[in-house]
Amino acid sequence: MRIDAHHHFWNPARGDYGWMPEDNATLCRRYGPADLAPHLAEAGIDATILVQAAASIAESEYLLGLADATPHVAGVIGWVDFENAAHLEQLKRLAGHPKFKGVRPMIQDIPDDDWMLRDDVQWGFRAVADLGLRFEALGFPRHLENFRTILKRYPGMKAVIDHCMKPRIADHTAGNFQFWADGMARLADETAAFCKYSALITEAGPDWTTDDLRPYVEHVITAFGADRVMWGSDWPVCRLRGEYGDWRAAAMELTDPLGDADKAAIYGRTAHRFYDLGT
Repeated sequence: MRIDAHHHFWNPARGDYGWMPEDNATLCRRYGPADLAPHLAEAGIDATILVQAAASIAESEYLLGLADATPHVAGVIGWVDFENAAHLEQLKRLAGHPKFKGVRPMIQDIPDDDWMLRDDVQWGFRAVADLGLRFEALGFPRHLENFRTILKRYPGMKAVIDHCMKPRIADHTAGNFQFWADGMARLADETAAFCKYSALITEAGPDWTTDDLRPYVEHVITAFGADRVMWGSDWPVCRLRGEYGDWRAAAMELTDPLGDADKAAIYGRTAHRFYDLGT
């Protein structure tokens, strides 16, 4: 089974995408299953994981409705308010849906880098672990150490690092790569987290090449191993730097030296196992 482990659908008219720039014609438009279908067919994708893009319970319900009507959506990653312990009941309710697989606090957009360490949000991590759900770690390299703390605090929580923790590929400041690489290696060595091989072109410059991405891809696969790495398109956000097929082709070129078993893991088997997608 070939799986796209990370994509989005959205409708700006819903009004809860606070991060979305209204003047960005690429992002600020409706994206739904009919828009993605041709890309999945061209890439031979069998199943997908649909990920939240708004910080609201309504977003979780919206995505589950789309999942119910879209056979290729095998799992949904939603959102609950970790700052509101009463949302435990919401999380339990959502977990009753067969396609609800986990949650993603939008940590990259939270001004306080230490938010995840606050006492009042710890119930959320405990609940994710207790309910057998998954935690998606969305952040930047500056969050690496705090994510390591959280993932070691809750070793039973299934977790995946979104977008390789968004390395600053376009910023060639000395030390950027090593800071990111060291932090990712510690996460790989000291926790059981998985990693999404996604969104790298978005973090690169507009004239990106596969050579720009290569050291990041090689490091992630070496650190985590193919059995803990899964490919995702991050569509339609990837369209800021290239179309679905552009990123898919680049990703496959970068993994071409790997053996067939490793490629099968990265492009399907790892996500199938992590999200427990059954047959």
